[in-house]
Amino acid sequence: MRTRDWPIRSKLTALVVAPVTALLALWIFATTLTFGPALNLLSARTLLYDLGRPGETVVTELQRERRLSMVQLAGTTELPALVEQRERTDRAVAELRRRVDGEALRDAADDLLEARVDQLVTALAALPAGRDFIDDRKMDRAGALGLYSGMVASAFQAFAGMATLSDPDLNRQALALTALGRSRELLGQSDALLAGALAAGRFAEGEHIQLVQAIGNQRWLTDSAVADLPETSRVAYQRLTEGEAFTRLRTMQDALVAPNRSGRPSVDATAWQASHDAVQQQLRDFELAEADGLTDRSVPMAVRILVRLGAAGVLGLVAVVVSVLVALRVGRTLVQRLSGVRTAAIELAEHRLPDVVTRLRRGEQVDVAREAPPLEYGNDEIGEVGRAFTEVQRTAVQAAVDEVTLRRGLNEVFLNIARRSQSLVHRQLHLLDRMERRAEDPDELAELFQVDHLATRLRRHAEDLVILAGSAPGRGWRNPVAMVDLVRGAISEVEAYDRVDIPAVQPAGVLGRAVGDIIHLLAELVENATAFSPPDTRVAVAGEQVANGYALEITDQGLGMSAAALETANTRLASSPEFDPAQSARLGLFVVARLAARHGVRVRLRSSGEGGVTAVVLVPTDLVTTEPPAGPDPATLGAVSADPGRRLARTARRGAVPRTRRPTTPSAAAPPAPSTEAPTSDTSPVVELADAASSDETADELDGLPRRVRRQTPAAQPRSTVTDTPTPRSPEEVRRVMAALQAGTARGRATVIMPAAPAATGAPAAPAAPTGPAAPTNPATTPEIPDRD
Repeated sequence: MRTRDWPIRSKLTALVVAPVTALLALWIFATTLTFGPALNLLSARTLLYDLGRPGETVVTELQRERRLSMVQLAGTTELPALVEQRERTDRAVAELRRRVDGEALRDAADDLLEARVDQLVTALAALPAGRDFIDDRKMDRAGALGLYSGMVASAFQAFAGMATLSDPDLNRQALALTALGRSRELLGQSDALLAGALAAGRFAEGEHIQLVQAIGNQRWLTDSAVADLPETSRVAYQRLTEGEAFTRLRTMQDALVAPNRSGRPSVDATAWQASHDAVQQQLRDFELAEADGLTDRSVPMAVRILVRLGAAGVLGLVAVVVSVLVALRVGRTLVQRLSGVRTAAIELAEHRLPDVVTRLRRGEQVDVAREAPPLEYGNDEIGEVGRAFTEVQRTAVQAAVDEVTLRRGLNEVFLNIARRSQSLVHRQLHLLDRMERRAEDPDELAELFQVDHLATRLRRHAEDLVILAGSAPGRGWRNPVAMVDLVRGAISEVEAYDRVDIPAVQPAGVLGRAVGDIIHLLAELVENATAFSPPDTRVAVAGEQVANGYALEITDQGLGMSAAALETANTRLASSPEFDPAQSARLGLFVVARLAARHGVRVRLRSSGEGGVTAVVLVPTDLVTTEPPAGPDPATLGAVSADPGRRLARTARRGAVPRTRRPTTPSAAAPPAPSTEAPTSDTSPVVELADAASSDETADELDGLPRRVRRQTPAAQPRSTVTDTPTPRSPEEVRRVMAALQAGTARGRATVIMPAAPAATGAPAAPAAPTGPAAPTNPATTPEIPDRD
């Protein structure tokens, strides 16, 4: 039996139940041992009146019938007195049988007494057959004497079985009375032998010797029995034996014991009969009186025993009850105190310490002494455990305070580094903006766009540090931004932007306060999709309006994730856990969870039908608006027309290979398609700015943004060393050109140069980045996002 894992209440219960049970069993055993003798004493009266008195009557009647049977066998005629005596004997036997068959005697008798009573009843059952033998004279005087003496002996054995009293004095007195009855039986045997001899005129062979033995045994047994009687009983017996009848009977017994050669009895029959009957009656009365006195003394003694038994039983029961109550009280106190320590430990581990950590992370001040109050459980071992636990609790709370303080300091360090990095990145972006404005060489401009793209990604990683530190990034927008522009902006911050397709994005807008965070969130998911999928596969980003917001799906064709990994990632995305440095490999998911929790955005990963993973981003309804008008920022001069249908047109052709702008003058020739071969050494790139005031078709094609298109002069035509005279332009035309240049440069600085994705017709995508002077640049695919605050 393993008790090590038992609850403390069960252990204490077992500790209490075992000794209490043993004490209760001992009390029951002692009570039973004492109660048994008391019942024996109380049953003495039942035994006396149901067995002693009827049995003694049967013995007396059997002794008389035995004497008459001896006389009849000594003579030749039938004795009428024998018939009458037999009737009296039968009535006594019937009464005895009625009494011994009663339940009162059987309940009071033990097994030994019941067996002896059954022997007596069996012996008495042989009486009718013996009488028949006597009447038919088939039995001599010795046989008749043995028949009746055997029945009387069975009766005295039953009387001896009654002497089982618990009190030694009473039991000794009861045995002494039984011995006196046996001595009286020996006197009756002597009378029967002498009556037969007197009737026959002489002793039969051996009868005199038997008579002498009976008289000797009777005297010896009488002396032994009287010695065990109480003092008062001995005195009364002594006075009884000094009477005239006893004296005459003793004198005649002495004469009978003397040698007799004649064979004739030496006493007078009449005198013997008178003396014998008187002595028999006196002895019988003495025995009955002593038996009644014995019974009367046994009842008060039994009552005293029962009183002592009751007192002892009550005291024992009180002791058991007190033991149980003390054990229960002590056990309950121990259980309550130990449960208090346990409850305090659980309260600290599950509630208080996490609450302290939460409050510390919210920036609240925590009093260690108040949060870890001392546990008072006395001065014993449990109290020492409580005090030790108080110290442990105080140390744990202090450790939590120190840990949160350290974490807060680290967050401040992260935030400081991130802010510094953000400041440098912004300065770098402004510098790149100025350099892009001054650049004329298309190769140089392409490289500047690459640096601009790297700086944009660096800005996002710096914002990751800000988010890890628990703060919000500094980017923000005043006005709503179109959903397609958010998607483009997110794609522009990914290294493998050329692998991302936008099949369809339904028109919608996002409030300006959430634009930066949603762009960052989508960029992290798109970067994960490109990083965990083969480089020759595509990543698709689609969006549509749903009942409870706007859903964006980012689907890759990678190896996918297991069900357990998806469950773990979704749990992390849904709960926005605290940053754990040990989970540095999952910083992207942590950043996504933080950004999603900030605006109530729901992000969930699931397996896609193509074997990869689909990230579903659900933007809540309170952040979604109608799509804002297309076109440059209203603050920019020379804005192009904002046709409501233009943005959908741009969305449909955003993945197409950029087409070159048609010349606005008859002398301007259309530039050739971009070449993938390196130009010759004498080739000179020319950058042509689109006129913002061109036709509607041109404006719709260019989406209001200037396009830088590389082109080469004919190889056979040498470079002119003479500067051509510039074509005169009107002030309005110059203003429109410069405004378009300014707006396009600002947008190019805000996002990365994106190559054209395949259109609906399946055209191939442009290269990821320029690799040489012959690689074309495509700023026209830059997302159209208004200026940041």
